Order: sequence, then C-alpha cells, then structure tokens
Amino acid sequence: MAQKKGYEVDAWLARPGDQPVVLIYGPDRGLVSERALAFARQTGLKLDDPFSVVRLDASEVERDAGRLLDEARTVPMFASRRLLWVRNTAGQKSLAEEVKALLADPPRDAIVLIEAGELRKNMPLRTAVEASGAGMALPCYPDETRDMDAVIDGELRKSGMRVTEEARQLLRRSLGGDRLASRGEVEKLALYAHGRDAIVLDDVKALTGDVSGLSLDDAVDLMLDGRIDEFDAAFSRHSLAGSQAYLMLAAAIRQLQTLHLLRAARAGKSAAATVAAARPPIFFSRRKTVERVLERWPPELLLRGLSRLQQAVLATRRRPELAVALARHALLGLAVEAARLSGR
Repeated sequence: MAQKKGYEVDAWLARPGDQPVVLIYGPDRGLVSERALAFARQTGLKLDDPFSVVRLDASEVERDAGRLLDEARTVPMFASRRLLWVRNTAGQKSLAEEVKALLADPPRDAIVLIEAGELRKNMPLRTAVEASGAGMALPCYPDETRDMDAVIDGELRKSGMRVTEEARQLLRRSLGGDRLASRGEVEKLALYAHGRDAIVLDDVKALTGDVSGLSLDDAVDLMLDGRIDEFDAAFSRHSLAGSQAYLMLAAAIRQLQTLHLLRAARAGKSAAATVAAARPPIFFSRRKTVERVLERWPPELLLRGLSRLQQAVLATRRRPELAVALARHALLGLAVEAARLSGR
C-alpha cells in the first residue's frame, strides 16, 4: 500500500519517491504544513514562481469542478513540470473524485501535493491515495517524546544552547500539539535565555505557554484522583480551546498503562519507592498524585478503565460528531469511580 507509518515519514521526505500525488494529513496542522513545505522544496521548483507552483484551496477545487484535473493536464511553459499545492483539505467529495481520476491516469507534467486535516481510514481521499501506486499518504500525528526531543535539540542547537533535564521534562509537557507552534515556543525560550549556555527550569516556567495541552496530563490526574468538578472544568477548557477529544483519551490511556506497569513492578515496595524508581521517570510535580492513585486503584479497575477508554476511542472514530460527548462520558465515569475510592 502507498502509505508510510508516522516514524517513516521524515526518512521518506529526505528521499521522496516519484509518486505524482502526495497526501500529507493529520491532526497536527503545524507538522502537516512543515512536511508539505519540505516536500515542495525537494521538487527543486522555485516556490515563489507562479508559473511553476499553483496554490489552490480545497474549497476552490470543490466549487470549480474539474479545476484540479485541468491544472494537472496543463503543459508547463517555463519548467519541466509544475507543482499543484492544495491546502485546507477535509472530506470534500468532488476533490476526492478528481484525485482518484488523477491516480488512475497519472499526470506526466505535474506533481499534486495535498495538505489535509485528520482523515479517517474510510474517507475516500485517503483510501484512494493509499490504494494506488501513483500516490503516497503521509500521516502527521502529535509528536512523541523522541520527536519532541529532536525538535527541542534542533532549535536550541541553532543558538548554541542546551537544556537541563528538569527543564526538558517540563518543556516536553508544554509542547507537542502543533509542530510549528512548538518550534516557536522553543525559539522564544532561546531568545529569553540569550547570553547563557543552558535553559533551566525557571526559564521554562516563566515563558512557555499552553501550546499543546500543557495540562493534558494534569487534567487526567484530576480524573484519576477523583476530583470530578475540577476534571470536568479542565475537560471543558480543552474542548473550548479546540483540542481534539481523542488527545485526552490518549493521555488517559497512556497514564493507565503506566500505572498498570508500575503496579506490576511494585512487588511489595511502597508506592513512593515504586514511583521514584520508574523509568522513564515520573515528572516531579506529578509524583504525589501518581503515588495516591497507585495506592488506591486495584488492578481490575485499571484494566476495566483501559477497556472503557479504548471502546471510547473506537466510538469517537465511528461517530466523530459525538467525539466530545463520548470522551467526556467515558472519562467522567472513571472520575466517579476514583472519587468513590478516595471517599469523596
């Protein structure tokens, strides 16, 4: 199939194939834009030349049926080929049909680059590109720890700076929702600490904003601790800020998996000793909460909670219009159980 896993995308972009249709999609719009620009540069075309690069909005293609096909079949006058760069793509049906037609009869003089948001597996545009040898689908999901460290180190290297481990841990929690926003935050931090060789914890506390969901883990901690009203308020803030519901579910699943592993590793040790020995380490500001939850939550509740959250993720994919309500219901249900355990 013509697609790459998330960890394979950067390697492919460094040496792209010869597919004439490239779809870059995912919830991290900043990363989508960054990778689209990287691919566009690899074409060797002058990106500021309107004869070589045609920029289109997906809404234009949707309104003007056949526009993309006409552009792809146009013979370039001043270059060997042209780049058709389509942005702001979602679930437009006519665009998907035109892309399907291009994949069936690939253009010889054009490369079609499509930037899209989150696309479910069964959406026509994604299925068409993934099923064709003339296309390549590249997913962009929020950065994991390894990716985030690479962003941090790459930006700080430009300034000849380093970051202490405590500062790095807090910085990771402040970044990751959007790649371009994350780079901007690290650049701002480097400027703030200009003249020093290292960024320390106080620098991060003083300057970083909530570009990803600085409080995603904090919100899940409220749920695990049974603080129902505070968790509900935190969930509402994330939803109103435009954060996708699955991010909160993913954070909760990740924390329950960590707790399950910690419980298995406990082997008669105290909760404090177990948390202190955790690898990767638990961030210092969360340790007391994790210790309390480790003491209170029995193994069967952890497993039941994981199952409930995984079912919620599946339900949000099947009914994306109800994603917020479904995620809230699942997470509040666990918060209520946690409140009972804590005697609230």
